[in-house]
Amino acid sequence: MEFNDVLLRRYSCRGFAATRVEREKVERILEAGRIAPTAVNKQPVHIWAVSNPDTLEAIKGVTNSNYGAPLILVVGCHPSDAWVRRYDGKNGAVTDASIVATYLMLAAENEGLATLWVGSFDPALLSGLLPGTEGYEMVAMINVGYPSVESAPSPRHAERKDLDEFVTILGSAD
Repeated sequence: MEFNDVLLRRYSCRGFAATRVEREKVERILEAGRIAPTAVNKQPVHIWAVSNPDTLEAIKGVTNSNYGAPLILVVGCHPSDAWVRRYDGKNGAVTDASIVATYLMLAAENEGLATLWVGSFDPALLSGLLPGTEGYEMVAMINVGYPSVESAPSPRHAERKDLDEFVTILGSAD
């Protein structure tokens, strides 16, 4: 698929089919997250790939944004392992995790799958459900799966600011 088509097709899916995501697709998606850029290549990020029915059911107590996804990719960051900007002490861990999460979503779209970035969840409860979360800040839950037949982009999906409102160009590319 052409990259710009991937960008334009992806939407926040709020209805997933019960169909299992094939292992080969999951592996390609996870590989995209693994190779995503991070500041100074420190890679202070971890992904928990959740497809276990009991854990998926338990996650329903952490957020209202499940929508029946058969796979949830939880992205966390370890701030003590991240690059820190020397000028103001800004820690890059959450930015790195956000880049990884974005790569995961675009890779899933490229595989013909739908996604939803879930930011509304209880991080302490989520950490309690997953192994090896000590020291990690939970940044995102990415619901992944095949869209249900009823699922469609929000009417607001195509609403975008005009480029001249969104971008300030200082100079030219010629």
